[in-house]
Amino acid sequence: MVWSDHPPTSATANLRTHAAGLRRTVGDRLLARPQAYELRLAPHELDVTEFQRLAAQGRSLLTSTDPAGAIDTLASALAWWRGPSGDGLPRGTALDNRWAALDEQRLQVFEELAQARLAAGEHAHILPDLRAHLAAHPLRERAWGHLMLALYRCGDVPAALTVYRDARAVLDEQLGLEPGAELARLHRAMLDRDPELSYAEPAGTIVTAAAPTADLRPAVGWAVPRELPADLLTYVARTRETADVVAAVTAQTQAAVVVTGAPGSGKTILAVRAGHAVAARFPDGQVFVDLGYRTSVTAGEVLARVLRALGVPAADVPERTDERAGWFRSLVAGRRLLLVVDGVTRAAQVRPLLPAGPGPALVTVAQRHLGSLDGVRRVTLRPVGVAQARDLLITLAGPQRLAAEPAATADLVRICGGSLLALRIAGARLGRQPGTSVSTLVAELGDGRGRLDLLAFEDLSVRASLATGVTAVRSDDEVAGRVLELLAAEPGTLVEAAADQLGVTAHRVRRALDDLVDAHLAQRDGHGDYRLPTLVSDYAAELAARGRVPARATTGRWFGPLTA
Repeated sequence: MVWSDHPPTSATANLRTHAAGLRRTVGDRLLARPQAYELRLAPHELDVTEFQRLAAQGRSLLTSTDPAGAIDTLASALAWWRGPSGDGLPRGTALDNRWAALDEQRLQVFEELAQARLAAGEHAHILPDLRAHLAAHPLRERAWGHLMLALYRCGDVPAALTVYRDARAVLDEQLGLEPGAELARLHRAMLDRDPELSYAEPAGTIVTAAAPTADLRPAVGWAVPRELPADLLTYVARTRETADVVAAVTAQTQAAVVVTGAPGSGKTILAVRAGHAVAARFPDGQVFVDLGYRTSVTAGEVLARVLRALGVPAADVPERTDERAGWFRSLVAGRRLLLVVDGVTRAAQVRPLLPAGPGPALVTVAQRHLGSLDGVRRVTLRPVGVAQARDLLITLAGPQRLAAEPAATADLVRICGGSLLALRIAGARLGRQPGTSVSTLVAELGDGRGRLDLLAFEDLSVRASLATGVTAVRSDDEVAGRVLELLAAEPGTLVEAAADQLGVTAHRVRRALDDLVDAHLAQRDGHGDYRLPTLVSDYAAELAARGRVPARATTGRWFGPLTA
């Protein structure tokens, strides 16, 4: 993780030398373990965890009836920082995502502190800090809004409106975008001299009457859920895609995103990694639900699972789906709660979970694009590139073996077809069998008939992953499943031949092909031709070989060359 390029042959010896130097500083708290070191820390000693703890406390105070009370706590959180995260360390390593996540958290806390200071009436005192912040980070719309409001409350309305024009020019020049809805609303309110923008001295604690039935419903935080699975350390650094997910769930408008991709592309891993990166911004909890790509799971069942995670006793969960949805929205309104729902097969399963307002965020992991979900950002995972695939294999199997067989390594990357799961399994096999050469593994995998047997390691299996994806598609569209098998058995099938063989219309065959493309089980190029990815073709050929789709000669019109 710490070398920007391939680790040198002396990497292990170098690490031991550095550990010895570190021990001279921290003493015997750095313990040697088999193939590892353990650093023992006292409570409240690690700056990262202290910063995140204080930031969470500050956010809780910020949403209370006394937001100015968050100033000291948020300022204490920022006091732990002495410079950019990872300052002085080489960039371009696997740690880059961690540094970026920490820096983003720091910016978020600064802006929350600015919000608290505005609530305390510190408009004039905060102006220099906001200007310095925006000089370093000119794309932070929230900070532009804070600067506008501070100037407005200082009585300098022309300057506040000028700041909006500056923000608009920066966003247009650097991103080609107009300001977001929240900043535009603030600008309109200033033009209208909306009295809501004026500062009012807090008159004391304000008590808001609760809804008549609120006492019957446990609040989020009764037992704050922390359900995210462990982050995977050995991973392809999908920096851009991770940043896209983080940006989506921290957006000021509807914070929802669909992570989609082929079976084995690493969708769940990326969603979990992004969830950990923003966990500190969701102090009311993180809920993780795995539907296992079961099409039979209903929205009502998903809602019940989430309500139980939020502390609602199972016996109190309403029977009707609409009542569960209403209760869920009431519980999470304004709460900083992150929901990650994995293995989704249809939009209806997660539609009631879409955020109805600011506060909660939803990450949906699906094989399909779920195009009917409105206003949701989509992040598609493409096949892993050659360079990233090689880096992952090096991490798992060691650089010397791959460097000794560059041609075989290139063949192994090609055989895995950009599948993160296949690469992990191949790398794990090589790592467990030091005596097996890369070329030997490539020769074994080169025989397509047994390839999926070899692409299995302990509980990881490419065949099982593909079976789950194909089963989900077949459950929704049996014709699509049969077309998949037919095209593996007879590449370049004729549309009328396929329709005749399957007993459906040509239009129905084309619709099935579109379903397969949406599920990342088939690909369509710019010429309108279709093809099956290598590993999908292997699995579909297994299905066809079982006799599910009989092959018979016929003639007709091509719907486009589709090859395996």
